[in-house]
Amino acid sequence: MSIEIVIGIDIGGSLTKIGAVTRDGKILYKKIIRTESHLPFSNFKKRLKKEVDLLRSKLEPNTKVLHLGVGAPNANPLTGNMENPPNLKWGKSIPLVKAFEAIFKLPVTIANDANAAALGEMTFGIGKGMKNFVVLTLGTGLGSGIIVNGKLLIGEHGVAGELGHVNVDPNGRYCNCGSIGCLETYASVTGIKRTVFELLANMNIESVMRTYSFDDLNGENISDAALEGDKIALKAFEKTGEILGRKMADTVAHLDPEAFILSGGLSKAGAILLDPIKSSMENNLFNAYKGRINVLLSKATRSDAVLGPAALAWLAIDGK
Repeated sequence: MSIEIVIGIDIGGSLTKIGAVTRDGKILYKKIIRTESHLPFSNFKKRLKKEVDLLRSKLEPNTKVLHLGVGAPNANPLTGNMENPPNLKWGKSIPLVKAFEAIFKLPVTIANDANAAALGEMTFGIGKGMKNFVVLTLGTGLGSGIIVNGKLLIGEHGVAGELGHVNVDPNGRYCNCGSIGCLETYASVTGIKRTVFELLANMNIESVMRTYSFDDLNGENISDAALEGDKIALKAFEKTGEILGRKMADTVAHLDPEAFILSGGLSKAGAILLDPIKSSMENNLFNAYKGRINVLLSKATRSDAVLGPAALAWLAIDGK
């Protein structure tokens, strides 16, 4: 009897995750590679083909690969293209479906990476059984996927749910998308790094953060320092949580979700980030919503990001 699987690919601003996934969400094989988006897309395609070929060679001989699901920044399921991705340098429109179908000889379904993550949480993760929730992916940027009445919200043009690009401050930080003051310039790994360096410039206190260059600093460094009581790191999480919680309260007014599910590198800080988010959100909620909206941390690991694109593939197979 053959084993049926799909291949899930999650393309991030820094890392790309690849995995072979069964219908019940078991990951048979997974690999993480650097995206290297500063190099041409043709370079990425060659490296990805090599890794997928290796994946397929490691599967049991009776394994049947049915479909390929791809989550990527600004991936539009209506056009099959990745359109104007702010944290990738491959151009304005990258034909993902056409390119990957040609390379892998498989049917390909794509979605915005955070939309795929939302489907993964609904199908295999902490969102299972929920009908209305929002996933926020806190990585290099900030992505979001919205589930309404058990269905992914796509919108008229295929790009609904770009909460990372709602405005926090019209006179604020410049964003890679070309706008000023976007939420992801504050609430993301890149955003909290910028906050740390602003705090270092404005506060004359000792901090291990002063030993890092901007390029060497990452979410894990900041989380570790905060756990050890570093005042700059703790203040950075406090400010990040306050801003994100305030904008989440705005989102509640639009959608009335059961929960927000936080995933991605920055979410691994746990309560250090979660506590200021919850406090800020509750303080800014309309009275009808107070005490009714859950804020949860995804249980998925970094490599489990392939479950979102895999869920996308299985739903495509089932015609959903």
